[in-house]
Amino acid sequence: MFNMFKAQAPFELTPRNCLVVSLLYCMASDGELDPEELGHLMSVLGRHATQQQLDAALRYVRATPPPTFAAEAAPRLRPDQKLCILLNMIDSAMADGEAEPGEQQLIMGFAQSFGLSESDLTPHFRTLVAKNDRAVLDR
Repeated sequence: MFNMFKAQAPFELTPRNCLVVSLLYCMASDGELDPEELGHLMSVLGRHATQQQLDAALRYVRATPPPTFAAEAAPRLRPDQKLCILLNMIDSAMADGEAEPGEQQLIMGFAQSFGLSESDLTPHFRTLVAKNDRAVLDR
């Protein structure tokens, strides 16, 4: 029973874990995490993901401010990995049609930490907007 008090293993900032943590920050920026969002995160972790892996990411997010994470993650990620993470964050934020101000601020803070400007992201953003504009299917 007392082994539950043992210190947790350090959370490893692998590229996939960085994606999950980034999405967690984005999803939690509205103040809550929905069960559907957590289910999506399990799929992002991969087919062999465990609830313990998701719990470890949640603990990390609760203990680490987003700017600290972004600064720690940036040197560990290649440019293509940084772009992948940011595009997934934007896609997640835009899933309901509009990114909330907190999500926008978070994403742009990560972009700055990752060395990407707004002009670097603009063409990708336009593509994601077109992808998520399903209203065109009903016109």
